[in-house]
Amino acid sequence: MKKKRWDSVEIVSFISLTLLAIVIVVPFWNAVVISFETLSAYVKAPFSWLPGEFTWENYASLTKQSGGLLRAYANTIWITVVGTVLGMAVMVTTAYAFSRQFPLKKPLFMIMLFTMYFNGGLVPTYLLVKNMGLLDTHTAVILLSLASTYNVIVMKNGFSSIPTELPEAARIDGANDLEIFWKVMLPLQKPMLATFTLFTAVGFWNNWYWPMLILNSKDKVVLQMFLRSLIQIAAQMANEVGTSLASELTYAKGIQMAAVFLVMLPIMMVYPFLQKYFVKGVLVGGVKM
Repeated sequence: MKKKRWDSVEIVSFISLTLLAIVIVVPFWNAVVISFETLSAYVKAPFSWLPGEFTWENYASLTKQSGGLLRAYANTIWITVVGTVLGMAVMVTTAYAFSRQFPLKKPLFMIMLFTMYFNGGLVPTYLLVKNMGLLDTHTAVILLSLASTYNVIVMKNGFSSIPTELPEAARIDGANDLEIFWKVMLPLQKPMLATFTLFTAVGFWNNWYWPMLILNSKDKVVLQMFLRSLIQIAAQMANEVGTSLASELTYAKGIQMAAVFLVMLPIMMVYPFLQKYFVKGVLVGGVKM
């Protein structure tokens, strides 16, 4: 059997992707190394493949920072789980509805599409949240990021791509609309659902803009706000080098890198289980409008 020879496009693609992987992986690995080494080791070698002097102190110090890592983790997990479940429920049902025929479908779809290009504005949205009594609540953070018009459109295209004979056959067998949706349509869209569940979860996990504007209490801080506070502490330490404050505080760069690694860890652990659905899930709904 003849071995397939690579053409020029494949060679260029391989080299480009390899270089891109190196650009992404090397800085990330260096950040992990920094999180496990002491200040003296970092000063001697800012870049290294292995920690010069191994230590757990950077991770231990995270729980002592203002706001608390564990509290921020708990708040972010709560927002991510609740927001992802509610968001997917809203987007999937909306997408399925727009994949069917019903009165005023086109005007309603255009109204939804309008929100992709124009929104209510920052100040009106903030005032609306305030008038609803939702300031400084996780509920407001969830509601403001609950649904994505883009996700709805792609999922709608996915449902529309399913042959109409399948739901019609189920209806002939006695299935009602809810049973057709739950037992026929959803199982056929598992790759798409897995992909957008991950997208939605990552969006909530990395959300910092609305939490920064809405949340004021220390007991409601989320991970991204916690990271921001670490950056501010590091900047303060940089201004206090050589003073008693700098000597009392733990190595700032190591704490920052430790926090970044811990924030990324949950998503890194989930992604491999959904990776096989990724390409197929995106392509299923990206064919037609």
